Formats: sequence, structure tokens, C-alpha cells
Amino acid sequence: MTTTKEEIRVRGAELADRIKEIIQEGNVRRVIVKDAKGHTVMEIPVTVGVVAFIAAPVVTAVAAAAALASEWSIQVERDKEPLAP
Repeated sequence: MTTTKEEIRVRGAELADRIKEIIQEGNVRRVIVKDAKGHTVMEIPVTVGVVAFIAAPVVTAVAAAAALASEWSIQVERDKEPLAP
């Protein structure tokens, strides 16, 4: 399996909602939240078994952090299935 990375830019209040959506997608390996200066604020390793367990407290912490800055970057690492021959 290979891993792909993508970066999503969001503003303030969108941060918590977007992270909740990303975690629920299921093929996510890790979510990294960075502030406007590019500093890592939070790194969330996501595994299939703990998605529901970590989603609520993580989203609460993210929502609290969103009030401190207006612009955020979310880096998402996803598992990508190899193409079938």
C-alpha cells in the first residue's frame, strides 16, 4: 500500500468540522494541523479501531484551538490501494 498526502487550507470555525469529516472518511492514516506560520499544532494518528474513540475529544481540542488563529492548514496522509493490473 502507498500513502498519499494532501493539504487543505481552512479558516477558524471550519477547522473542527473539516477534521471531523476527514476522520470519518476511513482511509486516513494521519492528520496534521498547522497554524498560519506552518508550525505543527496537533498531530493525530488515526487507526480504524479508534476513530470513534478519538473523534470527540480531538474535535473539541481543535475547536478550542481554532479560536486562537484565523488560518489553518490540514495535512492528510491517506492509504492508497495500488491499481489492479
